[in-house]
Amino acid sequence: MENQIRFRQLFYSAIFVSLMLCLAACTPGRVTSKKASNSSKDQAALAYSQDANVLAKGQKLFQGYCSPCHNFLQKGIGPSLEQVTAVVTPSWLKSFIRNAPAMIEKGDPRAKQLFAEYNQLMPPFNEIKEADLDAIVAYIHSQHKEPEKQSSDLGTPMQNPIIEKIAKSGLALQIQHIATAPPTGTKAPIARINQMRVLPGTKDRLFIHDLRGFLYELIDTTWQVALEMKKERPKFIFDPGMGTGFGSFAFHPEFYQNGLFYTTHTEPAGTAPADFAYPDSIKVTLQWVITEWTIKDPNAKTFTPTSSRTLFRVNMVTGIHGVQEIAFNPGAKKGDADYGLLYIGLGDGGASESGFPFICHDKSRIWSSVLRIDPQGRNSKNGQYGIPASNPYAKLSDAEACREVYCRGFRNPNRYTWTPDGRLLIADIGHINIEELNLAVPGGDYGWPYREGTYVINPKAKMDKVYALPADDSKYNYLYPVLQFDHDEGKAIEGGFVYTGTAIPELRGKYIFGEIALGRVFYAEVNELKQGKQATIHELELKMGDKMVNMLDLNKGIKPDFRLGVGLDRELFIYTKSDGKVYKVMGCVRNQ
Repeated sequence: MENQIRFRQLFYSAIFVSLMLCLAACTPGRVTSKKASNSSKDQAALAYSQDANVLAKGQKLFQGYCSPCHNFLQKGIGPSLEQVTAVVTPSWLKSFIRNAPAMIEKGDPRAKQLFAEYNQLMPPFNEIKEADLDAIVAYIHSQHKEPEKQSSDLGTPMQNPIIEKIAKSGLALQIQHIATAPPTGTKAPIARINQMRVLPGTKDRLFIHDLRGFLYELIDTTWQVALEMKKERPKFIFDPGMGTGFGSFAFHPEFYQNGLFYTTHTEPAGTAPADFAYPDSIKVTLQWVITEWTIKDPNAKTFTPTSSRTLFRVNMVTGIHGVQEIAFNPGAKKGDADYGLLYIGLGDGGASESGFPFICHDKSRIWSSVLRIDPQGRNSKNGQYGIPASNPYAKLSDAEACREVYCRGFRNPNRYTWTPDGRLLIADIGHINIEELNLAVPGGDYGWPYREGTYVINPKAKMDKVYALPADDSKYNYLYPVLQFDHDEGKAIEGGFVYTGTAIPELRGKYIFGEIALGRVFYAEVNELKQGKQATIHELELKMGDKMVNMLDLNKGIKPDFRLGVGLDRELFIYTKSDGKVYKVMGCVRNQ
């Protein structure tokens, strides 16, 4: 019975990736069975169509369903697919796509091996038409590549990069469910609520947005729609998921005087000429767009834009690692160099995992960076925003460096925040091994895609291994995290905040952050976050009423897609995309 319960929990935990994992388990990435003979492989190949029209259809379906998680070069969220048709039969592959949980439950060895490796399940896809399924697997087969012999002087891969486990702190956050977001989907994620912001004023207002295109003002427990992106931008898309859609929002520090408001969102490739592009031989999956809006009445419950303008557009190789954080430094005052400057976290767009690491490791390019611009200036190349004179590359020519960059070398700078003493902390979601928090240094290079945390990674080979730093590492001038954890602890860091509220004195002086997939909550002492050091991570448990809980249980076994926010009175909130629930942290208790 215990195994059956565990199976159901893990099955439901995968529903959140119904698009993301269309083929996440269809490839036995490390199948250990012997390869078939040449003759049997030739016979199997005959089962895959080679018709050009079928392959074109399969490519389109693959791009829509599968490319956010899979490619034919690197292991990522799901397995790499370049050799799958050499190690499984067409019927096995199709059966697994149809109903992976059933095959695992029946004890299929390859299915069980994949489950053990990825620790998540793919829901059944019985709705896929047979002809479409044939086209998908035919396209996958057309991309087959023989394994390459790779030589490396990087040494022995690290099997377990960080051996020491994160210890429980003995403290538990007392949480209370206070609201549930309006559903924008029919299955997990029910509501892709992503970011919480307080708009300061004579009476502070609390806003939270859904990646599917809605900005809400949360008034007590009422979700008032303040802006609907689709109505304002007909080309707006939130597919294929994986962080696409309405990425982030920020209010100008003088919003109540000037009505200026900023957003990021995604549109289809080619919607308009990109301000930042790469060679046209490389695929463009979508564009990220940064927009300035002028709101007619900043006090209104529904924002009515009187005008808007695009600051810039960026092409992306895939749908992952886009622009999910924009913000003004909340501690900057009029007269400060940072006042009114917009910080923009821009990921690598999946370029490295797709075989194009040069896109995100070149200071003349914008990707893999935290940018810093003056939205009211006009000295940028496109004349739509300004390059602050205090930016580290500001005095270099466009050919030498991207002058918008504040610091670079990030895979996915998904969240950042400022400490009370003005330091900028950047949470960078890692690849296969390491999750990290970085202390921003103007002009600093944090190493991606040649470093992941305090380890070497090789973007010219499989990126599923990390290696020890070389003896001469200092010559590269990379900067390293102030804290990190490996994937034994969780799959994706959720950047958080230094607690400055008053209701929970036990949390003061602590940076509270978490892990997205399991919903774990951690903290580190702010005074330990120092360049060149590694802060100790402590786990905070969760309690509702008189019971200890965890996010997986609260989400009925579904991946919570956990987020942290700061609300009114600077108090801490937890919310989850999978079910759209918002919890307030009411206190902190000693766990007996």
